[in-house]
Amino acid sequence: MKFMKKSLLAAVLLAQAAMFSVAAESDKETREDIAKHRAMAAAHESAAKCREAGKGEAVCNKELQTACKGIAIGKFCGMKHEH
Repeated sequence: MKFMKKSLLAAVLLAQAAMFSVAAESDKETREDIAKHRAMAAAHESAAKCREAGKGEAVCNKELQTACKGIAIGKFCGMKHEH
């Protein structure tokens, strides 16, 4: 009987440890995701300022692509609008 209680307690503790490990990894992934969104937002803000400065769309899109390299999917930093 004592062995079963100890085994059950060990299983519960192991499950809790695994749950905390997954939660910590999830928090890390969430922080990384937030950082990528902020980086993409900053790149898009720079692209808007580039256009406000009178630079051409091709120039500003090239700067956007450079700023977004490695953080977003696609040619337009994860976002494209019509025009």
